[in-house]
Amino acid sequence: MSRSTQPRLAAMVTVSFPDQSWLDDVGPVDGITPVVWDPEGPVPDDDVEVFVAPYMGGARSVEPVAQKPSVRLVQLFSAGYEDVLPVLPKGVALANGAGVHDDSTAELAVGLALASLRGIDDAARDMTSGSWTAHRRQRRSLADSRVLLLGYGSIGRAITRRLVPFEVSVTAVASRARAGDDLVQTVHGVDELAELLPQHDVVVVIVPLTDATAGLLGDELLGALPDGALVVNVARGPVLDTDAVLRQAGRIFFALDVTDPEPLPADHPLWSAPGVLVTPHVGGMSTAFRPRGVRLLREQLRALGAGEDPINVVGHG
Repeated sequence: MSRSTQPRLAAMVTVSFPDQSWLDDVGPVDGITPVVWDPEGPVPDDDVEVFVAPYMGGARSVEPVAQKPSVRLVQLFSAGYEDVLPVLPKGVALANGAGVHDDSTAELAVGLALASLRGIDDAARDMTSGSWTAHRRQRRSLADSRVLLLGYGSIGRAITRRLVPFEVSVTAVASRARAGDDLVQTVHGVDELAELLPQHDVVVVIVPLTDATAGLLGDELLGALPDGALVVNVARGPVLDTDAVLRQAGRIFFALDVTDPEPLPADHPLWSAPGVLVTPHVGGMSTAFRPRGVRLLREQLRALGAGEDPINVVGHG
């Protein structure tokens, strides 16, 4: 079967699962012939048309697709896909895991904000010495804070839904201005950031990594934030200029689930920078992942088995 830029597939589509457990959890789907293909192992003889990549496998796990000309679609479990596109064979469609990590990442974003604002990270450090080195003092509450969501896709909306009960005011910012929805009155364009940032106490970053967003938050925009503001990054590390973060640390706070570089070298100054809380890129790594991943696969395979176009297509090789 020759590859095409049109990913629609015929009935009885052969789909490879990364291991038997995923096949078992998804179960039978009309029109789908399942096989197991661990990309660390040999390439199967079957004419696989849909390759389901293992979670957290990255570009390396997709590279074996080049050895199988029958593959027409690669399905990821991650929302981000920028590292996979360069290794995607010509004519192969790429679908991401949009929606799979919304709830888990939204929880972590709110958790990071609360931990940093209320000094939970300082208290955890004090536990290792058995004494309170951080004096008890009044800290900013999430309640009554002015929060700016930089990125207002499905995860941004999931974060907003969780923030609203904390009695915050939320400002949504996306790549371009548009009408609001049931959560925000309007969505501002990214070109308004410099004007908006001085008016906010907390910024939550959840934009995709693109040429336009790489290094977006550098000295100029971070410097526009008021003293004591907090930046939470649950997007991709390179969206923040790390050197600028280090220069601003101490004046403003940072809670980072992603960093640049990643993983951080043991001697990297971010580890000890004042007011910086770092977690090891675990936004999607929770018990919420598996059931939502299974649900996405069932929805995708049902569509393909019925001869419909795939969902969540984000690009082509």
